[in-house]
Amino acid sequence: MGLLSGVNNDEYVRLLGAWPSPFVLRTRIALNLKRVPYEYLEEEDTLNSESVLNYNPVHKQIPILIHGNKPIRESLNIVMYVDETWLSGPPILPSDPFDRAVARFWDVYIDEHCFTSINGVAVAKDEEERKMAIAKLEQCMALLEETFQECSKGRGFFGGDNIGFIDIGFGSMLGPLKVLEKFSGVKFIHPENTPGLFNWADRFYAHEAVKPVMPDIEKLVEFARLKFNTSIFK
Repeated sequence: MGLLSGVNNDEYVRLLGAWPSPFVLRTRIALNLKRVPYEYLEEEDTLNSESVLNYNPVHKQIPILIHGNKPIRESLNIVMYVDETWLSGPPILPSDPFDRAVARFWDVYIDEHCFTSINGVAVAKDEEERKMAIAKLEQCMALLEETFQECSKGRGFFGGDNIGFIDIGFGSMLGPLKVLEKFSGVKFIHPENTPGLFNWADRFYAHEAVKPVMPDIEKLVEFARLKFNTSIFK
């Protein structure tokens, strides 16, 4: 998405990212939900990017949202910033303090347990280690199925009628999950075991804020083959 002409420099929005990153995807979905015009800058070599080193000298990671001349770092932090800065579009975080705390808890859980388990399956050194990582990931899916039933209250998304904080946090992991399912032969989101998540995933993929920026699965498959030089991807 490009910038609209005539935007004040203080409101100029840029996003430094890389297309395969689920964390960059979170930011793009949040900006789309809020209908924020922005310039997307693809960083092919993030470790040696002058822009990344300049705007995130501590962690040297993407995504980095630059609002005017102010850099905002870390994907969940960026999503919260977008929600609080732009009032256009539906709210991403709940207004109730308890519900906000619950949403933040589950997004941290997704990063610390689900994403690490996805990587754990991909880089497992042997079959035993792979089985342990798969079991942990299946446990994550079971917990998120329960969480979906509780948070959605019978509606379409974790956030209710609209995509919310947990939807963005977990939805960004659907691409890596699909790649892992393709190579491992294990269905982590299944219509019988996780019916709520199974139907939710279809709705999430089809959402107008998600569909234009969701990476192509076949491209992610090729990327995974190159990145993870392990038996599971051969």
